[in-house]
Amino acid sequence: MEAAIKGLGLALAVLAAGTAAAGDSREAVEKAISKQVVRGGIVFKTYCTLCHGPRGDGTARASKLYGQANLRIQARDPEYYETIIRKGGAAVGRSEFMPPWEGELSEEQISDVVAYLTVLGDQIRRGEVLYKTNCILCHGVNADGKGRAARLYDPPPPNLRASDKNAEYKRMIIKLGGEAMGRSPVMPVWGLELTDQEIDDLVAYLESIKDPGAGS
Repeated sequence: MEAAIKGLGLALAVLAAGTAAAGDSREAVEKAISKQVVRGGIVFKTYCTLCHGPRGDGTARASKLYGQANLRIQARDPEYYETIIRKGGAAVGRSEFMPPWEGELSEEQISDVVAYLTVLGDQIRRGEVLYKTNCILCHGVNADGKGRAARLYDPPPPNLRASDKNAEYKRMIIKLGGEAMGRSPVMPVWGLELTDQEIDDLVAYLESIKDPGAGS
């Protein structure tokens, strides 16, 4: 959650300051970070992962508190998700441990998290949300190294679409940071913010957008 807020905070600060873009326009960044599914990912991480886990599989820090209760989020239609979020588990014949959130979440937040739940089972889509909430200001909306903050750094962020690094290397540099891998120290240690599962999801997304013909 902290990383997502920091990422969006930096995005808004750069946009407000009117930083000249290396490639991305202000409008492109605003569009990317304002997508409903991206906002919903932040709501999910803030309110839901403690019990349901970052992938919604019920593997989470608080899951042992609920005995044999199955906290895995199953694929359902959006109407079901909205009802259980608003009214709680008892309203749909599920565990009473699931609280009603309508008194705490806004209408927009409820709609946003419902949108995110519809893609929760797709690892690449989860990774895309993580990318857009944490990485676009430096690496760019299109992961081409042309983020609005890219010109602030020397060397600039790489074009991730043209990367020749394998998945394990990407996993390590995200987790340990650039300096630990002999790269730019500006690349932060995301292992302090993201779980191993989230890093795997992010790497899956980056692998899905590889384009060797994109150039360096």
